[in-house]
Amino acid sequence: MNTYLKETLPNGMRVVIEPIDHVRSVSLGLWYGVGSRHEDADTGGLSHFLEHMFFKGTFRRSAREIAETMDRVGGQLNAVTTKEYTCIYTRVLDEHFALGLDVIADMALNPRLDPTDIDREKGIVLEEIKLYEDTPDELIHDFLAQTMWDGHALGRSVLGTVAAVRSFDRARLVDFYEAYYRPVNMVVAVAGHVEPAGVLEQIGEAFSGVSGGRIPPGGGMPGRARRRQVRRKDTEQVHLALGAPGVPLEHPDMYTLQLLSMILGGGTSSRLFQEIREERGLAYAVFSYVSCHRDAGLLGIYAGVSPEQTRPVLEIVRGEVGSLVERGVRDEELERAKDQVKAGIVLALESTSNRMSRLGRGELLLGRVVEVDEVTARIDAVTGADVLRVARECLDGGDLTTCAIGPLDSELILD
Repeated sequence: MNTYLKETLPNGMRVVIEPIDHVRSVSLGLWYGVGSRHEDADTGGLSHFLEHMFFKGTFRRSAREIAETMDRVGGQLNAVTTKEYTCIYTRVLDEHFALGLDVIADMALNPRLDPTDIDREKGIVLEEIKLYEDTPDELIHDFLAQTMWDGHALGRSVLGTVAAVRSFDRARLVDFYEAYYRPVNMVVAVAGHVEPAGVLEQIGEAFSGVSGGRIPPGGGMPGRARRRQVRRKDTEQVHLALGAPGVPLEHPDMYTLQLLSMILGGGTSSRLFQEIREERGLAYAVFSYVSCHRDAGLLGIYAGVSPEQTRPVLEIVRGEVGSLVERGVRDEELERAKDQVKAGIVLALESTSNRMSRLGRGELLLGRVVEVDEVTARIDAVTGADVLRVARECLDGGDLTTCAIGPLDSELILD
C-alpha cells in the first residue's frame, strides 16, 4: 500500500508527497533530470555551475536575503549535482513550510544570473576544482570511472574542467536553464508533517506560471576500456581503485551486486577490511561500493596504502575477488550482509530528508517510488547461487580496471 500521494500537474511537473505524522519537520526537494552526463566536453560542469547560481540571488531576493530568510526560521537549504540529476532542497519546521516553498520556488523560477555574479562564481568553482584535486581519496573514484568509461560523459567529473568553467557566460547558462530546468524534466518531492492535499495546492500555485522544457539526451550506454592507469602525485599514500562492470538501476541483479559488495568490502566484517586492515595492517581505509545509473553501473574497490604496500594489497584484492568468483560466499556471510543492507535502508528512513530523497530519486530516475517492503523482499530472495553467478558475470575472472594516484612512476606496478 502506497504511503504517499503522487500527482502530475497540468504543466507536466510531477509531485510526490509523503505525510509523516510523528515528526515536526518537512523536507522539500526540487529534482531535475539533468547532470554531468548530459553535458559535452565543452560544457562539462555547467549543471554544477548553474546549481551554484541558484543561490546567488533572484529578482525578489539577494543572496544574503535568501540565506537570512532561512536562518531566521532555522531552516536548512542546500543543493547537489550528480552525473544524472540536480536537486535543490530545504528542511524546515512544519510551521514554516510555506516560507520554505516560497524561497526554493523563487530560487528555481527567478534566478538572476547576473554577469557579475557569474564571473565571481567562476573563481569559487575553480577553487572547488583545486580543492578536489588536492583530495586524492575522492578524486580516485572519478579517475576510475574515467578510465573504465573512457570518452563517455559518465566518466567525467561533475565539477567540469578549468577551461570549460572559464568559458561560461550568461547566454550559455540561460539557454541550458530554459531547456532543462522546467516542469517536463522536474519532480517535486515532499516528506514530513504535512497535509498532502493542501501541500499539492500550494505547489501548484507556486509553479503555475511555468511550463515546457525538455528531457536531455543521455549519451547512450558506455563501453568499457579495460586498462591500468597511474596519475603521478606527490602524496604520502597511493590511492588505489579497482573497478568492474556493474548493473543499471532496476536491474534484477542490483541488490545481489550490493550484497556481493557488502561481503567483499562493505563493512568492518567484510573480507577486504578484515584481511587488509585487521589481519595485516596494510591500510587504514579499504572498502568496496556499487554505483548504479540508468543504463550502466560499476563495482568499485578502494584502498589507501603506503607506496611499498601497493603490490601486496593488489594481490590480496585480486585474491579475494578470485575466491568469490571460484567459491562464492558462505551462508552466514550472506545473511549478515542482508541484515546490514536492510538496516541501512530502514534506519535512513528515520530522516525526513532521506525519505524525500527516496521519493524524488525514485520518481525522477525510475518513474516510480520503490516501496521498502519490495526492496527488503528482493534482498531476502537473493541466494548464494545468485551471488556466485553475479560475481562471475561482473568480475570477469578478476580482470579489473586498476587505477592509482600517488608517488608511482609506472603503470607496471599495477600489473
